[in-house]
Amino acid sequence: MSHDTGEAGMAREAGADPHSPRVDLPYPEAGSPVREGADSHHEADSPYQGYVYAYPHKTAYRELDPRPRLRDVWAGERTDALFLYLHIPFCEMRCGFCNLFTRTGAPEELTSAYLDALERQAEAVRDALGEAPRFVTAAIGGGTPTYLSASELTRLFDLTERVMGADLRAIPLSVETSPATATPDRLAVLAERGATRVSIGVQSFIDAEARAAVRPQRRAEVEAALTAIRAQGFPTLNIDLIYGIDGQTPDTWRHSLDAALAWRPEELYLYPLYVRPLTGLGKQGRAWDDQRLELYRAGRDHLLAAGYEQVSMRMFRLPGQGGATEYSTEYSTEYCCQTDGMVGLGCGARSYTRDLHYSYEYAVSARHVRAIIDEYVRLPRAEFEVANVGFRMDDEDLRRRHVVQSLLQADGLSRADYLKRFGTDVFADFDEELTRFAGEGWLEVDDHLLRLTAEGLAHSDAVGPALFSGLVRKLMDGYEER
Repeated sequence: MSHDTGEAGMAREAGADPHSPRVDLPYPEAGSPVREGADSHHEADSPYQGYVYAYPHKTAYRELDPRPRLRDVWAGERTDALFLYLHIPFCEMRCGFCNLFTRTGAPEELTSAYLDALERQAEAVRDALGEAPRFVTAAIGGGTPTYLSASELTRLFDLTERVMGADLRAIPLSVETSPATATPDRLAVLAERGATRVSIGVQSFIDAEARAAVRPQRRAEVEAALTAIRAQGFPTLNIDLIYGIDGQTPDTWRHSLDAALAWRPEELYLYPLYVRPLTGLGKQGRAWDDQRLELYRAGRDHLLAAGYEQVSMRMFRLPGQGGATEYSTEYSTEYCCQTDGMVGLGCGARSYTRDLHYSYEYAVSARHVRAIIDEYVRLPRAEFEVANVGFRMDDEDLRRRHVVQSLLQADGLSRADYLKRFGTDVFADFDEELTRFAGEGWLEVDDHLLRLTAEGLAHSDAVGPALFSGLVRKLMDGYEER
């Protein structure tokens, strides 16, 4: 499993939102709630309010009544620059920090039934999109997509290309994997079918730290997986690392960073550990803001000294790797997360139109995730012709989404772009929040651009949640964890 994603977090963010975060992460679809667990002694002034990879988060979604038909949802939408996200909600193990929509130990009959259901959903969605939708970037996240066997991955690619009409070999395609499942036969399928980016969740190169994060893996297994990935010649390798693990020190953190740098990955994501409700580590409940900030700064400075450039608080890349942002899982210059649509397929994936974000059911606890997947695989095609849960975006939330997805990137927010889209200057709409950020030393302002300072990027997980609307906050506060 790799963090990016969603739901790109996309992005990523994506689903998906892949990295993209130009998708919401990306690895938009597999992302985390935007708050820590009740036991984490979370303070209002903490720099770790929550990872904002998408706006609004799924915990603000509610059942849609009546359920709108997808044909009506997509009527009148631009479909010439779409992001396609596929969610595979299976893993070989569940890490202690994980609250992704995934289940472990799925038998072959379940994965086969899941692909059957995914094909039925794809047929219904493709019909709803109308004539000739054009996909310009794509991601497969989870979970761990490479939990599927090589033959199942082949089937996944076949049905996606046949039903959705997506030419996956001709567009940027990101796929997540794990040390245990990055096997040569699976990776060969990804390479042959056009994957341009492989993201692997390592988290730590020290076995004891991996165990502390309830991620039982061995360094030898990680190195073997990285060897196999590099052998396939994917243009982009991303490695995820986590800081804030129990027992981690600046020296051990540098050890993991250097171990990752030995592979000269085109991208690196550095994630602070979050302890959240209903995860394996969610019962610990302790504050470690100072440790995480110290390790973040050490990691940032180490990667910058190694020649990487910072794209966001989490994302670092080698120069010349294209125009990807954390919200854009990949390098397509045609997709813009602020304005273009996203099509999510699979249980747990979400989709975006101009004014409706929607998905299937969402849960974290193993019992509820299993029940949702079991129901999903039995659904007839007609059930995929409607949207079940979601959030209708009004003008205020469209503006807030634009600011969140722009300001949390190192490149910042163009005032001219905001004015052109909404007809007002961003300060006219967000004077209170932006003045506060500037007063904290987090924001640089000129006539053309708003950009977070180095310290502002360090506090991205406080900046993002501070921009949420009152309605989104209320809905998230009222969400019942399950």
